[in-house]
Amino acid sequence: MSGSTFEEEIGYARAVVDGDRVHVSGTTGFDYTTMTISDDVTEQAEQCLRNIESALTQAGCSFADVVRVRYMLPDRADFELCWPALRRCFGEVRPAATMIVCGLSDPRMRIEIEVDARRP
Repeated sequence: MSGSTFEEEIGYARAVVDGDRVHVSGTTGFDYTTMTISDDVTEQAEQCLRNIESALTQAGCSFADVVRVRYMLPDRADFELCWPALRRCFGEVRPAATMIVCGLSDPRMRIEIEVDARRP
């Protein structure tokens, strides 16, 4: 569990372990300890990555084990602002990646990230 109230309210898991595979749900920039979210897209990206790292760690993985990542943003212009944070986590790993421009469930959300990993 991530501490997010959304998991209980909506009915999903932050991450599911299926054999050697780990599927991390779309994760936003909410700080689950305070249930607050920054207005800044780069800060949201950093928080997304901290939330994902926590889920991966609980599943026995790290960013080094990520094989697929999906980025979802309402505004394509925000994506490049997130690249430095994304490069820090995935620059050496080089997972398959897709960026999708779409609406997110809360207008405060400026990025959502979903990953799949393989447990070592």
